[in-house]
Amino acid sequence: MNRLIFATLLLYAASQTGECITGGKEAIAHSPPYMASLQWNGKYECGGFLISSQWVMSNYKCPVCCRRTSGVKVVLGAHSLSNAEDTKQTFEATAVYNHPDFSISNYDNDIALLKLDKPITESDAVNPVTFQRESSSDPEESDVVETAGWGFLNNLGERPDKLQELSIKVKQQWLCGRGDHYGTKFTSNMLCAAERLKDTCDGDSGGPLLFKGIAVGITSNGGNKCGSSKKPGLYTIISHYTGWIDSTMTQ
Repeated sequence: MNRLIFATLLLYAASQTGECITGGKEAIAHSPPYMASLQWNGKYECGGFLISSQWVMSNYKCPVCCRRTSGVKVVLGAHSLSNAEDTKQTFEATAVYNHPDFSISNYDNDIALLKLDKPITESDAVNPVTFQRESSSDPEESDVVETAGWGFLNNLGERPDKLQELSIKVKQQWLCGRGDHYGTKFTSNMLCAAERLKDTCDGDSGGPLLFKGIAVGITSNGGNKCGSSKKPGLYTIISHYTGWIDSTMTQ
């Protein structure tokens, strides 16, 4: 009986503080047609999102973006990671471009672009999303934003097979930079967003943060304490990098 109680408490704790999309729900199949599954040697590593017919945006922190392009595959049109789906399109990443000023100490400039080996075939399940341009307005405090991913469901390492989605609110910038939050590691290139027990975490990195249907951020440091009020998810602000994005996509 004591073992059963202990196991129950352990599972409860994992669900509250685990590395996962916490407080979210399963997405309607293929409702975000821009979602990408980035894989290394056939294994899911992290997320990304389609921004044009041959380019996917993700983040440097994603393991596949720190390695050689050999063996990196990008799967679009997926809802289930394991099931065969007619909607899936699989590509090789012929090139991976990481931002040259990425900082390993605080994940500043955490953005990467992957070039696909061929253009996509557009469909209801595979379609690019518009990303925020430099001249546009980014979301502000208390604005509702949306994200999605296949991140862990708990601290025990359980990962969902099907895409999860989540709506959360943007936090105050000064709060995220406070000493008991991220302190000086939080920069002007980041925003943080979460609500009580609603957050993104490990495995969701590289996925998009949307505001009014436009990709405004990239899931960066989903947080080691998922759902923690003092460690909300961090997102790279895309509009700060449009010059680098446009230049890179000409290659």
